[in-house]
Amino acid sequence: MRWWDIEPVLALEDELFPEDAWSEGMFWSELAHARGPHATRRYLVAARPDGTLVGYGGLAAVGGMGDIQTIGVLPSHRGTGLGAHLLRTLLRAATDFECAEVLLEVRVDNVPAQRLYERFGFAPIGIRRGYYQPGNVDALVMRLADPATAVAAPVHPARDPSRS
Repeated sequence: MRWWDIEPVLALEDELFPEDAWSEGMFWSELAHARGPHATRRYLVAARPDGTLVGYGGLAAVGGMGDIQTIGVLPSHRGTGLGAHLLRTLLRAATDFECAEVLLEVRVDNVPAQRLYERFGFAPIGIRRGYYQPGNVDALVMRLADPATAVAAPVHPARDPSRS
């Protein structure tokens, strides 16, 4: 993801996460930490051949700990393996940053995303009450103990329960 992707990513954010979409400033702040020798972030976008964005994701890495900040995939591209590809790429970045473990938060009502994360080896470790605002929706906190193992493991899209 580069600065010129922020505007189309914001449009996806508004469509995918209307109640708790990230602001432009949040993306600018994250991208400010994604370049140079001291980078601690990796953000990426997925686009159709015509350049239209259909997904994106981001990872923060500090002190050997990775945190999946966001993953978003247009509904028309869910079940295609794009979410798994984005996640695998972010986990590869976590290994590049030498992260020993990776955390993430996911809405408790987003079961398809939870299943995707479980396929990669993430396990629930707690709940953050009212994490997603203003809807006051709880977040399930999940942890992956070894991102390098998850990157190497095969992922079977046919087993993805979110596929239609």
